[in-house]
Amino acid sequence: MEKDIKKVIVTPPVNDKHKAEIEAVCPEARYFYIPQSDLTAEDVRDADVIIGNIPHALVPECKKLKLLHLNMAGADGYPGIVPEGARLTNSSGAFGLAISEHMLGMLLAVKKKLYTYYADQLHSFWTDEGPVTSIEDAVVLSVGMGDIGGEFARKCKLLGAYTMGIRRTVREKPEWLDELHTLDELDELLPKADVVALSLPSGPASTGLMDERRLRLMKEGAVLINVGRGKAVVTDDLQKVCCERRIYAALDVTDPEPLPADHPIWNTPNVYITPHVSGFFHLQQTLDRIIHIGAENFRRLIAGEELLNIVDPETGYRREEGRA
Repeated sequence: MEKDIKKVIVTPPVNDKHKAEIEAVCPEARYFYIPQSDLTAEDVRDADVIIGNIPHALVPECKKLKLLHLNMAGADGYPGIVPEGARLTNSSGAFGLAISEHMLGMLLAVKKKLYTYYADQLHSFWTDEGPVTSIEDAVVLSVGMGDIGGEFARKCKLLGAYTMGIRRTVREKPEWLDELHTLDELDELLPKADVVALSLPSGPASTGLMDERRLRLMKEGAVLINVGRGKAVVTDDLQKVCCERRIYAALDVTDPEPLPADHPIWNTPNVYITPHVSGFFHLQQTLDRIIHIGAENFRRLIAGEELLNIVDPETGYRREEGRA
């Protein structure tokens, strides 16, 4: 139980409703609402609780920190540098709505050739671009079955797809998933899928996952979606395979990132890119959920209860217990 909470820092762009929700947890504390980019070592040095991301370089300065609740679903770079005794949690559960809808939008744009028709529009071409495909009866493989990948698979199931999921460990299969597998079965599943959706956090298991060999295991005409981490896909290999027009790729994350203006993947056929915008705070419900999870963890910290979304310092992944 933590009762001696004197200073709380919040870095996301909160509104008055968010502030009220956070401050109700511990009315006697002092609250500072400071954007991440404006934080200094002096700001964080005596902070007891921080809700939101802070620059990695400032983490060792957090001498009194009891809880760092990240405003993202992963924990990139934070495990291992958080001061001893501080708890590290993330906002997994806040992004499924926004990012799964973004994925669905990109997928429909590919399948219905909306990108192609928009390119035609820019050149005033009134052209029938031919056959399209459907999500109904498509085989969708969701690689990563957290809130994001799970929500995407669920939405595809509602649209009539056959859904397969991959997760790190075996757990009970949700009813909207037709098959559940682990990552060591990926090579067997890729040739069966019309859609391969990646929503993996960073880590050794995901880095370079989709290289040329695995990209060529995909069914011809299949769509690869990546909203997790850019390093999960080997960019040069993807460019090579897409130049052959063998598969399609819809990317919200890339490697490198930001993607340089002169990078050839920008103009590679069958590749469609958004600049890592599917999550963040663009959807109001996402920010609402981040603050709600952060405030709940703040409350649980004071009450001595199990926190939500605890990040395992060894793996960098969220522990399975205490999910949001």
